[in-house]
Amino acid sequence: MSKKIKKGKLKSIDGISIFSSSTIKNAYSNFKKKQEKKKIKQTKLKKIAENNQIIKEKKELKVWEEKLNKENNKLRFKEEELKIKEKEFKIREEQQKIESKRLIKKDEDLGLIDKDLRLKEKELKLKSDEQFRKDIDLKAREEDQNKKELKEKRKKEKYLKEIMLEDEENRRIENLKVKEWEEKFDREQKMKEQHEIRKEQRLRQRELNELNLNNDDSNINKELTSKLENFEVDKTSEH
Repeated sequence: MSKKIKKGKLKSIDGISIFSSSTIKNAYSNFKKKQEKKKIKQTKLKKIAENNQIIKEKKELKVWEEKLNKENNKLRFKEEELKIKEKEFKIREEQQKIESKRLIKKDEDLGLIDKDLRLKEKELKLKSDEQFRKDIDLKAREEDQNKKELKEKRKKEKYLKEIMLEDEENRRIENLKVKEWEEKFDREQKMKEQHEIRKEQRLRQRELNELNLNNDDSNINKELTSKLENFEVDKTSEH
């Protein structure tokens, strides 16, 4: 192009090159062709780049598809896990509902039992208070009874003591009376015995006098005296 332009150059006027119209036209035509080629080349390069980009994007897309498939698989696995967990959750929820109903029923039963226990506790407290009052009354009555019995016992003991003292005194008096009577009886017996002895002595004396008028009076008296003394000794030893 530069050669053609050079051929078509005219002499310059005052240092300024002057071209002919044909030269300009050819130059423009060549420039246009160049631009077209450049444009075509750019288009081709663009298409190649686009194709490469498409290939790259396809590869990336494939990679992304694989990733997506993996993610989808993971998501499906997660979904399955979630379904299983949801199912388990529903089962647990049902179990929880059943357990909650059971606990509510149990609480109601416990409430009834607690109410019954409170009533029984109240009844037991009333019975305990009543028994406590009865025990106090019983204890008071027992103390009164013990005091009364103690008083009666002391009274009886005093009465028995008085009776014993009276009996003892009566026995003492009776013993004195018996002793006095015995002494009196002994005296009377001795007096009777002496009287009998004297009587017997008189009788014997009389008999002796009658039978032994001729005996010596002194011998008879001695013998009689000896016998009387022996007789009195024997009577005394018997008592």
